[in-house]
Amino acid sequence: MGQKLKIVGWIGIGALAGALTTASLQTVARGSMAPLPLEELQQLAAVFSMVKSDYVEPVDEKKLITEAITGMVASLDPHSQYFDKKSFKTFSEGTSGKFVGVGIEINQEDGLIKIVSPIEGSPADRAGLRTNDLITKIDDTPVKGLTLNEAVKRMRGEPRTRVTLTIFRKDENRTFPVNIVREEIKTQSVKAKLVEPGYGWVRVSQFQERTVEDFVRKVEELYQQDRQLKGLVLDLRNDPGGLLDAAVALSAAFLPENVTVVSTNGQLADSKYTYKASPQYWRRSLGGDPIQRLTEATGGALKKVPLVVLVNEGSASASEIVAGALQDHKRATLMGSQTFGKGSVQTVRQLGPETALKITTARYYTPSGRSIQAKGIMPDVLLDETENGNIFAALRTREADLQKHLSNGGEEEKKDPEREKAREEAMKRLEEESRKPASERRLPEFGSDKDFQLLQALNQLKGQPVKASTTQTERQVVKKD
Repeated sequence: MGQKLKIVGWIGIGALAGALTTASLQTVARGSMAPLPLEELQQLAAVFSMVKSDYVEPVDEKKLITEAITGMVASLDPHSQYFDKKSFKTFSEGTSGKFVGVGIEINQEDGLIKIVSPIEGSPADRAGLRTNDLITKIDDTPVKGLTLNEAVKRMRGEPRTRVTLTIFRKDENRTFPVNIVREEIKTQSVKAKLVEPGYGWVRVSQFQERTVEDFVRKVEELYQQDRQLKGLVLDLRNDPGGLLDAAVALSAAFLPENVTVVSTNGQLADSKYTYKASPQYWRRSLGGDPIQRLTEATGGALKKVPLVVLVNEGSASASEIVAGALQDHKRATLMGSQTFGKGSVQTVRQLGPETALKITTARYYTPSGRSIQAKGIMPDVLLDETENGNIFAALRTREADLQKHLSNGGEEEKKDPEREKAREEAMKRLEEESRKPASERRLPEFGSDKDFQLLQALNQLKGQPVKASTTQTERQVVKKD
């Protein structure tokens, strides 16, 4: 391989724009630069000159160039992206699982910010904030009228700076201020618990730098509580993806050593690669081998325990890699809904200290050679969201719904008028549900005793009857002409 140009890059496989989409830091060498189309570049320069000299008011040159780069990259596919200084910082925080703030998971309710959960050990947790507390003000700014992102930005800041949150606690019917000092927060992407004796549930919400260590620690805790686990549910619902190394390592925790987990293929020589269930494929990025530690701690039980993997339309990219590997090797039963269908690999290359380009460089393939791009993975058992059916599943966007999505490599999804009709009906139901009290309109929390899909997964593990979906069908693809 030539050494004319070396570019530091992160290879990754996240889901939507805005989702977490990168992986291990490595050096990528390019043999040569492609020849430049001089005539077209002269046209670009001419347009730039005309805009600068003829536009009705002065324009910022740097902004023009940034917008030109942004537009060029965005025209490729939904996942390629140019990062300026601000967006690159946000992106880097997301993939590392670290940020500076108060340490709460939040959503919006009636125009206020509702605390879903304080992150264990965070400043918010130590300050006594609780699930369901409502934030009415951030410092002197009322929350009413702010978007969720605007509220998040106001709560984040520099380490050791102070922010005052005004809290309304419903069950005590009181409002009070809480002064919190910001610090670096390490998010937790793994939850686990014994659902009942002999049966565990492990949820992975995204694949970050800390995910494998968190997964190992949580599963070790499960086996400390019950050394005789009869079955395990791996919950990847709404997991948008993330780090490739983390997905390979997590898959390897359940698979025989050295079997294929995923392969990639693209124009660059470096994009043609096969990842296997062997420590060399994750040890470099993780700084060790936590999977070997887990195998030893469980006496190899995790390689054999009966396993169900829950997926849905929100399971994308890295989570699809895990699901596809476990399905192809017949290591697990997949249950839920057809997955998102993001089967492309993005490489993030830094252009300077604070800017970068995230560009699609390959498609990835499951061990049996399936490309799931714009198609997704079909579960072995289709499940509805609730006992009463799929209420809002038709509203969820999948890869094939995105404009300019990468093709499947010879196939494209059929346009389905029935799906459009279902989306319209689901939107009407959503409007009706939105008029109900919040406590009545939300789907049951993942992992709760009212989680219908989890209950069916447990029935599958126990050999009991499963209430499979009678209405879901695979979204088909057809050969291109």
